[in-house]
Amino acid sequence: MTKGDKRQGKVYLVGAGPGDPGLITLKALECLNRADVVLYDFLAETALLAHAPDQAELIYVGKKGSDHTMAQSEINRLIVDKAASGKVVVRLKGGDPFIFGRGGEEVEELAAEGLPFEIVPGVTSAIAVPAYAGIPLTHRGFTSSVAFITGHEDPTKTESSIRWDKIATGIGTLVFLMGVRNLPRITGSLIEAGRDPATPAALIRRGTSPDQATLTGTLDSLAAQAQKAGFRPPAVLIVGDVVGLRDKMSWFETKPLFGRRIMVTRTRTQASVLTRALMDLGAGVVECPTIRLTQPENWNLVDQAVDKIAGFDWLVLTSPNGVDYFFERLWSRGLDARVLAPVKLAAIGPATAGRLERFGLRADLVPKEYVAEGLIQALKELDLKGKNVLLARASEARDVLPRELTAAGARVFEAALYQTLPPDGLPPKARQALESGDIDLVSFTSSSTVTNLVHLLGDRLAWFKSNIPAACIGPITARTAGEAGFDVAVEAKEYTIDGLVQAVSEYFAASG
Repeated sequence: MTKGDKRQGKVYLVGAGPGDPGLITLKALECLNRADVVLYDFLAETALLAHAPDQAELIYVGKKGSDHTMAQSEINRLIVDKAASGKVVVRLKGGDPFIFGRGGEEVEELAAEGLPFEIVPGVTSAIAVPAYAGIPLTHRGFTSSVAFITGHEDPTKTESSIRWDKIATGIGTLVFLMGVRNLPRITGSLIEAGRDPATPAALIRRGTSPDQATLTGTLDSLAAQAQKAGFRPPAVLIVGDVVGLRDKMSWFETKPLFGRRIMVTRTRTQASVLTRALMDLGAGVVECPTIRLTQPENWNLVDQAVDKIAGFDWLVLTSPNGVDYFFERLWSRGLDARVLAPVKLAAIGPATAGRLERFGLRADLVPKEYVAEGLIQALKELDLKGKNVLLARASEARDVLPRELTAAGARVFEAALYQTLPPDGLPPKARQALESGDIDLVSFTSSSTVTNLVHLLGDRLAWFKSNIPAACIGPITARTAGEAGFDVAVEAKEYTIDGLVQAVSEYFAASG
């Protein structure tokens, strides 16, 4: 920081948790929300970066086993330089910064430079990973002591600092981090120091993630089992009698969608609802937004409708997005929900009706079938002759609603509240999943998600259609997907996100 520059930089050393993005702390999210710079390593779940401001500088610094994008000394210097320039820096580290994370070294550097810092503890893999595998580290009936040990000591040391003779028989449960490559030496050293070779032991790879894999055995057999299975890092090793409790306490790997990887094609803001529902059932989710929402080219038609809103008999809304954009426009013009007092409200489904409720309004009509055809039928039953209907929706929507409502005698005024456009390209995580073929199912929640994914896939399209079955939220979307050449394996009976998740669960249950 130059002399006279009053802006004060600060560093937050933040634990990102072990993999499941839901295990990050509220304090960590607060820090990310105000970061100017985020330095993150391999172990940090990249979905967490979405919590940083759009203008934040995101810097990947590596730290994957022995494969380091930057040396630790370079990382230390980068943190110092960014903070010294007046930036709010978040150093996002997998697990907890002070549990074998070299956070202490980074803090020493900051303290030496006189730069302010805070430590935000994270959920360490040492406790989270065993918990997700159904292994309690302590249990009154088994042990009251636990120790955390590195499985990868500083390679520059001339001799081990681990007192094998003390920990082998003096501690009930031993948890080794980063120990896969040294597994034969670790297990051998424990046996040599007096630990019973028949002690239960477990290796857990990529714990708390949908790719979690657990290998159990005994202290004298586990290394050979891991080699035979091709067990690769990152993994946590647990040694102790508590490992035997896994048979009755396993919960994460028994979820109905565990091990399945599903591509979600909703907009980035909408994806979270479907993503969370699938993840709650154990699925791994690859978010691949195929739609980005923007304002209409102009607001003229919407503003004309708002100015004459009292003259409409019905306001028809066909998506939660439409509700949001409509009320955003009302608010920008100094109006609110009170202008809708003389107007009846029709919502295409419960999600749209639910969004209306956020604005203190109840839908007067929600059809039994949550598609345009169901909405048309429900409105026709109320006699539309001579009625003025405001149809507020996306500019790219199908023409069936205005056509059929007009044929039923209504005077229909259409107003485009937003545009649905394809994104600029595939996000890195989706591209990586495509390259590895690591997708079991793709979900479509509208016809536009289908057509836009076709555009985004490019030369991968033929492979995708041949190998990845599709799950669709309803018959219209399913028809679009089928016409595009996708294998529609799942069609929700109830045309909602909950209905889609239920249909996906039933599909995988039936397929084993």
